[in-house]
Amino acid sequence: MERAEQKAVVEGLLFISGDEGIYLEQIASVLELEKGEVQLLLQQLQEDYQRPSCGLQIVQYAQTYRLTTKKEHASYYKKLIETPMSSSLSQAALETLAIIAYRQPITRTEIEEVRGVKTEKALQTLISRLLVKEIGRAEGTGRPILYGTTKEFLDTFGLKTLKELPPLPEEVQNMNEADLFFDSLRELPVEQEA
Repeated sequence: MERAEQKAVVEGLLFISGDEGIYLEQIASVLELEKGEVQLLLQQLQEDYQRPSCGLQIVQYAQTYRLTTKKEHASYYKKLIETPMSSSLSQAALETLAIIAYRQPITRTEIEEVRGVKTEKALQTLISRLLVKEIGRAEGTGRPILYGTTKEFLDTFGLKTLKELPPLPEEVQNMNEADLFFDSLRELPVEQEA
């Protein structure tokens, strides 16, 4: 493996190790290199990141190496965090959020049974917006992840507790998921043939 590729692999390892960081020994083991060679790679990467055109840096905390943002850009990161999310949720994300809010804890498969379609992307959006989180594992085969709403969900919708969610209409409570799905299809406008 060439030097440039080794540096690229180290960079990738730093990225995927996230906030936990990665030990020198781990990098050496993965690349099958001596620790001294890995230290040299890390030093070269640190020098590469010192350029003003780079927004990241490699730091060492205790025994681990981490990829972090530069302190001199902190004011910009603060602006991003303080900026309210301007984009709205898609219809699929809103439907998924409603199902989770009323039926939590719930697995992805159960959500998909109610919606009748895949919910992977909508679920990822809700998790990235901090409206939904993993709250445990269900019993049974594969121990699927259970999802529930977060404190941010309550804050976003101005609720103190989930008990403040508006009640579902009685006709919805008495219908099974298939009835709900087919009723929603009946409400769709039928396209006229030209």
